[in-house]
Amino acid sequence: MEKPNQTSPLVGFILLGLSAHPKLEKTFFVLILLTYVVILLGNGVLILVTILDSRLHTPMYFFLGNLSFLDICYTTSSVPLVLDSFLTPQKTISFSACAVQMCLSFSMAGTECVLLGMMAFDRYVAICKPLRYSVVMSKAVSVPMAAGSWAVGGVASLVHTSLVIQLPFCGANVINHFTCEILAVLKLACADISINVISMEVTNVIFLGVPVLFISVSYVFIIATILRIPSAEGKKKAFSTCFAHLTVVIIFYGTLFFMYGKPKSKDSQGADKEDLSDKLVPLFYGVVTPMLNPIIYSLRNKDVKATVRNLVSQKYFRR
Repeated sequence: MEKPNQTSPLVGFILLGLSAHPKLEKTFFVLILLTYVVILLGNGVLILVTILDSRLHTPMYFFLGNLSFLDICYTTSSVPLVLDSFLTPQKTISFSACAVQMCLSFSMAGTECVLLGMMAFDRYVAICKPLRYSVVMSKAVSVPMAAGSWAVGGVASLVHTSLVIQLPFCGANVINHFTCEILAVLKLACADISINVISMEVTNVIFLGVPVLFISVSYVFIIATILRIPSAEGKKKAFSTCFAHLTVVIIFYGTLFFMYGKPKSKDSQGADKEDLSDKLVPLFYGVVTPMLNPIIYSLRNKDVKATVRNLVSQKYFRR
């Protein structure tokens, strides 16, 4: 087999974004900018309160803090690039910058897949094994679980990015996307991408199939346990916690299954067949989901809201 040309003449890419829909660019710029500000504020406040309030130093809020930091990192790796593409007529990005952005985005997405599974296990132990919760989910356990999520996502991202950057790109440099999304970049390669497709399918199983199966099994036991709770108030409280996590899981994995569940990278037509919905769905995943996470999962929590009120009142009182 012929080795990929490591000295490809390609030095950068052109991101089409919404070039075919110029009237939408200003509208989406405002919407995404506002959403990005909400993401930074919402997730930033959550991280702050989980650090400052010792009552929230529990595994549940530790994982939520990780999720919030993850969402900030993920959006920051792509949103500035998207916003810039809406304002500049020449939407170009260097090959190295594209590789870095692709690596960071993929890493954050993979980490969140695993982290949501860890959070499901935390809820399983809290509801099904409450007497053993402090032992099973001790700091010595929860910290390696979170660190492992970041490590697995990072390693998978490095593997996929290294496979992509070794491919030759013989002149075709137009990415029909907002960012350097890995499947959109693969369509531009002028070589056999079978290894990339196979590795992507394996990754789908590891980061989509396995966590979803684990979460589903966990919630079968959780729901069965909740139904055995005698008091209606106890059932309501337990269900409210689970409902928030399930909502985040459905939005997150539903969007990912839509994006990566199909072998789109095999489409030789590439950019010509990419329609608007295929761009907007990843955009929805990239900005709307991180915005909803603190609202659905955390900021509706009474403990978090009480802590925010206390912090604000203390600051006002000191003045």
